[in-house]
Amino acid sequence: MAATRTARLPLYRPLSRRGEQALSIAYALGKSFILSLLILIAVEWISRGSTTDIGNFITSSARPGMTSVTVMMMLILCLDAIFGRRYQSLLIVVPLALIPAFVSRQKQLFLSDPLYPTDFLFARQIIELLPVMISQRPWTAVAVFGGLVASVVLIVYLWVCAWKRFPQLSGRWRAASLALTLPLLAGFVSLMDYSQYSWLRDRLQVIPMMWDQKENYRHNGFLLAFAFNVPMANVSAPAGYGAETMAKIPGKAMPFGTGGDDHPDVIVLMSESLWDPTRLSNVKLSPDPMPVMRENQSGNVFSPEFGGMTANVEFEALTGFSNAFLPYGSIPYQQYVRRPMPSLATFFRGEGYVTRAIHPYQSWFWNRAEVYKAFGFEEFKSEENLPALDKRGFFASDEALFKEIMRQADGMDRPFFFFSVTLQGHGPYEPARYARNAITVEGDLPEADKRTLATYAHGVKEADDSLKMLMEWARKRERETIIVVFGDHLPPLGSVYVNSGYMPEQVATRKASIEVMKREHETPLIVWSSRSGRKNIGTISPAILPYHVVKMARFDHPYYTNFLGRVQRRYPIIDRYQLVARDNQAKPDWLRAKEPLDPMMRDFRYIQHDMMFGQQYSVDRLFPSHAWVTQPQG
Repeated sequence: MAATRTARLPLYRPLSRRGEQALSIAYALGKSFILSLLILIAVEWISRGSTTDIGNFITSSARPGMTSVTVMMMLILCLDAIFGRRYQSLLIVVPLALIPAFVSRQKQLFLSDPLYPTDFLFARQIIELLPVMISQRPWTAVAVFGGLVASVVLIVYLWVCAWKRFPQLSGRWRAASLALTLPLLAGFVSLMDYSQYSWLRDRLQVIPMMWDQKENYRHNGFLLAFAFNVPMANVSAPAGYGAETMAKIPGKAMPFGTGGDDHPDVIVLMSESLWDPTRLSNVKLSPDPMPVMRENQSGNVFSPEFGGMTANVEFEALTGFSNAFLPYGSIPYQQYVRRPMPSLATFFRGEGYVTRAIHPYQSWFWNRAEVYKAFGFEEFKSEENLPALDKRGFFASDEALFKEIMRQADGMDRPFFFFSVTLQGHGPYEPARYARNAITVEGDLPEADKRTLATYAHGVKEADDSLKMLMEWARKRERETIIVVFGDHLPPLGSVYVNSGYMPEQVATRKASIEVMKREHETPLIVWSSRSGRKNIGTISPAILPYHVVKMARFDHPYYTNFLGRVQRRYPIIDRYQLVARDNQAKPDWLRAKEPLDPMMRDFRYIQHDMMFGQQYSVDRLFPSHAWVTQPQG
């Protein structure tokens, strides 16, 4: 009997209604967690280009991988509750996570930096350059376009049709989900202000590393690092900034408006992607593509960029301010130039010069039309109001641009300051850009690399020939003419660098020894006078260039020759990661060092903040011509 009774006992006890509900909730949460984990893995795989570090990112207690998964899960649950159907949020979350990750990876292949929120400010520039990029890789463009169309069609279909098959959520579930997720998400968003210390953020191993964005994205993952960069436009005043501090900065009162016939005309040319290709390892170019530049070279510009971001180099060269004091990844032309700002244009304008910017592309590109107004240029000649110029491929040729500069200069009856940005050297370097390449490439390179390098080197040769023409014109002029030429950054030659052995990657490093950094960031610099010839300068940051321009034009200025003069005598290279002294000794990570800043660099930071974001306490004392130009009634 006992055996019979035992056999009749149920093998398991049926779950109560409450137990079934708990199991259902656990099952739903488990699926949401797994989906979040898969999305995060996909995002990291795409943005990093490999799976090498993903396992450690997710499983390590010293990394915020699981925090990212949890936030993603909360977001999915919250959106599902809002829409009223389970998984409908994926139709929004997945595209918004994967597409930026893909764009970030593509950006890193060309410019070394990951995607920042501010990059969307110049989406129009990228769209305008699409024909150039498509012409070099048409089948890749077709594949990408086909993939985007298919993705859009799929998302539209799922959103319009398939969502009806998604499980509908009860009112109680939706209310509970929102009550749980909204406070948690709001609390997490409050942790994204990297300028404020957060004990909880530290416990979650979410560590903002705004000084090193590559490490920021590696450690925190794409999504969290991207979120940290959203408040980048807010630039806080450096500690100690104020009226009394600015008054203590050494300054020397100097007259302005003293320009006359004894001062020269000045032409500054920022040459797109100008670099010396004979520096490449294990490659021989014949003939020399840049003999005129080599003969007249004054030194090098240490570019803060690589392969792009021209506007950041231009910002330094025109203002004498440094990107090192701005948030990593920021673009001053797009974000910070919102009011009149001192520049070489306002300086020369205060000396009675005609000040004109000339660029053979559209005026909205890099927001130049507004920036040049803020910088004090009287006129901006762009593609919209320049005569038609001969082109090389998609871009105006240097020869045509220089001839137009000479034509405008010959019409001047006053001293002039011209600033121009060339276009011919812009990548990509498609083989068919020139009817015949005059430069022969020899070396152990794949044929595709040889064709790319030959196209680029021929462009350098034409830039060199155009400079020769401009110099010969200047020598014949009655008024002395100063010509300044420099490259904005190394060209995006891609695999040429790797296959020649010049660099280990297709893009330059951001942090390395000063020797490596110079190798990967130096571009040619020519500072030349039609009367005295070239000036020997060495390697300098673009921010130091205004000192040499103003000094060679035989002017004195409280900031450009006095303050910047003292800076350049001690630190000719001012980079975010390297502060390089005159004896070539570098101070890595100098902005993050525990010891106080050199008082001179502290004052440099104060002055820049004061004029860009602050109360402009120093304008009358350090920038008198700017004060006069912007407030003529004074």
